[in-house]
Amino acid sequence: MASPRVQQVVELIEGMTVLELVELGKALQDRFGIAPVAVAAAAPAAAAPATAPAEAAAPPPEEKTEFTVVLTEVGPNKINVIKAVREITNLGLKEAKAVVDEAPRPVKEGVSREEAERIAAKLAEAGAKVEIR
Repeated sequence: MASPRVQQVVELIEGMTVLELVELGKALQDRFGIAPVAVAAAAPAAAAPATAPAEAAAPPPEEKTEFTVVLTEVGPNKINVIKAVREITNLGLKEAKAVVDEAPRPVKEGVSREEAERIAAKLAEAGAKVEIR
């Protein structure tokens, strides 16, 4: 059985959004000077027998460069979310309200990861729940 402090941390993490979890991971990496390591993936690869040359020559999968920010839930602060959508998209009030009212709906498409995270953070700050796809 975990200690009460550990239980509190677990409960806090359960209530976090994906964006908050990503921010938490980065903050822990910066704070403790650690880098992510693929331990589970490295161990089987080291123990596996040599692969055929055709497998070794296979190109790595392409990394995604364009992302879509999707408003999944508005939350209790609908007006703040509408303001954030207007600021992000430069839409008029009526159009921004339509985006918010029709959630889940994409807010911005074809943006870089950095911009998508910035947009998601702004919407989350306004009280909305978002996904980056």
